[in-house]
Amino acid sequence: MRAAPSWSQSCQREEAAAILRHSAWAEPRGNTNKPEAQKRGQSSKAPCTSSCWDTNQGGTELLANHFAGQDENSKGTDKLKERHRENQSEIQRGQSSSSRDEALRDKRARILSRGLPKQKPIEGVKQVVVLASGKGGVGKSTTAVNIALALAANDSTKEVGLLDADVYGPSIPKMMNLKGNPELTPKNLMRPLKNYGIACMSMGFLIEETAPVVWRGLMVMSAVEKLLRQVDWGQLDYLVIDMPPGTGDVQLSVSQNIPIAGAVIISTPQDVALLDAHKGAEMFRKVHVPVLGLVQNMSVFQCPKCKHETHIFGADGVRDLAKALGLDVLGDIPLHVNIRETCDSGQPVVISQPQSDAAKAYLKIAMEIVRRLPVPSA
Repeated sequence: MRAAPSWSQSCQREEAAAILRHSAWAEPRGNTNKPEAQKRGQSSKAPCTSSCWDTNQGGTELLANHFAGQDENSKGTDKLKERHRENQSEIQRGQSSSSRDEALRDKRARILSRGLPKQKPIEGVKQVVVLASGKGGVGKSTTAVNIALALAANDSTKEVGLLDADVYGPSIPKMMNLKGNPELTPKNLMRPLKNYGIACMSMGFLIEETAPVVWRGLMVMSAVEKLLRQVDWGQLDYLVIDMPPGTGDVQLSVSQNIPIAGAVIISTPQDVALLDAHKGAEMFRKVHVPVLGLVQNMSVFQCPKCKHETHIFGADGVRDLAKALGLDVLGDIPLHVNIRETCDSGQPVVISQPQSDAAKAYLKIAMEIVRRLPVPSA
């Protein structure tokens, strides 16, 4: 069964039929040889009969088919135009994406051209020493507190400060037996809290003791910046910074924003701790901070009754790491109950038991640190 013609095809066929009817009655143009009957006013053409229309029906179909073909061609042309417009749109989108990529590359190049932030010294502080570990739970804060006290004990003419940069888990307030909020100076700077002659600043002074710090990296970096810059440290010969575990935002922010005289890596001889200690040392090297050496903490346990020594976390692991890194071991600290008890009570062993073997170990390490520090500029 033939499909019914479309509306446009019907119109074109009617138009073709009209053209044929017109051509059947029209007088040919340019014909000067008119028949004699026509000259006398009689037409030589008879009206078109049904048989004539039937004979012309084929021509009508041809014209209708011609116009239908034109209609199909027109549709094909429209499709081509639409496809062309789509291609042009894709090209424009590609050019737009390319322009955005180029703009991003230019912006990245401008940022990189600025380089690292310029280091600005802390006002009043001559030398900064950072104590880091890479791994948590290796006694870094205990070591930082006792080394700060040992620096002051070795030379009473030196002023020492202690900054707790562990925003998430501040320990200095308890170990140094300090509580309360810092006072503000007329310049709106915080005054450090002081005990045992050491000026201390910690996030623990600014929040409740049991309140967690649930902050993202940018807020932590901003807090560390305030602890560094918005504190009236006075005149310090040494500022000891107790760094948090790991090699993240705080370590990078401190290392890039202030000049650091040297870093000390704290680790136990345990293999798991040594892996992170290695990363910590490499991190400081990448940011051009000199590593003064390593401290082997909890190196040996001595039984308080029989005096038998046991290497609970292994023997000489830190020495092997130091040899691999080309660094020195600044000293060994034993695993002793007195070190833990005195820090928990807020009376570190260097202050409460200065003649003990543990206190002497901290005093020796403090001397090794000073010996490796560069001469401070006048």
